[in-house]
Amino acid sequence: MSTAHDMGDLAGTPGSDAVQSGPTALRILVGSQLRRLRESRGITREAAAYVIRGSQSKISRMESGRTSFKPRDVADLLTLYGVTEEAERQALLALAKQANAVTWWQDYRDVIPEWFEAYVGLEQDAALIRTHEVQFVPGLLQTEEYARAVIAHGHHDDSAEQVERRVAVRMRRQRILTRSTTHRLWVVMDEAALHRRVGSRETMRAQLEHLGRLAELPHVTVQVIPFTSGIVGGVGPVTILRFAQTELHDVAYVEHLIGAQYFTKEAEVLPYQKLMDELGICAAPSTATPAIVRQIIGTL
Repeated sequence: MSTAHDMGDLAGTPGSDAVQSGPTALRILVGSQLRRLRESRGITREAAAYVIRGSQSKISRMESGRTSFKPRDVADLLTLYGVTEEAERQALLALAKQANAVTWWQDYRDVIPEWFEAYVGLEQDAALIRTHEVQFVPGLLQTEEYARAVIAHGHHDDSAEQVERRVAVRMRRQRILTRSTTHRLWVVMDEAALHRRVGSRETMRAQLEHLGRLAELPHVTVQVIPFTSGIVGGVGPVTILRFAQTELHDVAYVEHLIGAQYFTKEAEVLPYQKLMDELGICAAPSTATPAIVRQIIGTL
C-alpha cells in the first residue's frame, strides 16, 4: 500500500501537451519515460544507478517523479539506454529542465509537510479535481477568515506567523480556479459541513455566501448530500485528481491525521472513483446548491 512518503508508480509518457504541464506532472512524465527505456533494454536499476553514480533508490525516485533531474544524469541514462538520436535526446532533456522549474510552494516548505507537498503540485497540474468533504468546506472554496479559523484549530501549537503562512498557502492554491477555467472542480460535501460553525457567525455567513457564488461558476460544480440521504460513503475526505494527459493515471488522495496516502494503480483508484460516483448520485443536483446555501444562511 502506498504511504504518505511513497507516491507509488505514477505511470505516464511525454505527450504533445506535456509542455503545458506543471513541474510535478512533467517529473512524472519524464520519469516514466526513463523507466520504460530502461525496461525495454533489460537494464536493472542497479546498473542504471552505477552509471549515474547513485543508488537504486535514486533511480526509483527519478522514475516515479519524486525528485528533480540533473541534466548530466538524464544524459548518461539516455546513453546507457541506447538513445543516440540527438532530437530525441534533446526533447527529453528539455522536458527534464522544465520539470526542475522552481515552484511557488517551495517558499512555504516550513509550513507544508513533506507528505502534502506532492499533493499541492498534483493539484496545480490537474485538469479535474473531484473531492468529497465531510466536516469542512473544502480548502479550495474557503474564505480567508474561514481558512484561518480551521487552520488555527488544527495547528493550535503554531505561532501566529505560522498560521498566517498556512493561510497564505491555502489562498495561493485557490488561484487555479480564478486564473483560468481550464481547471475543473467537482465538490460533493456533506450538509453537516455547512451547518458546523467555524469561527464567528459573520465568518460563517461570509463563507456560505462565498460558496454560493463559486457554485455558480461554469467550471465549479458543488453538490450537497442532505441529511435525508442517510448514511453514505463510509469514509472521510477523499480527492481524485485527473490530468489532461491521457497517459497519466488518476491519483486518489486520502488524508488522515498525520499524513496521507496516494493511490495510483488502477485497481486502487477504482473503488474511490465508484465511491465518488455514488456520492454524486446521493447528493442533491448542483442546481439545488444555491438554494440550499441560502436556506442555511437564513438560519444563522
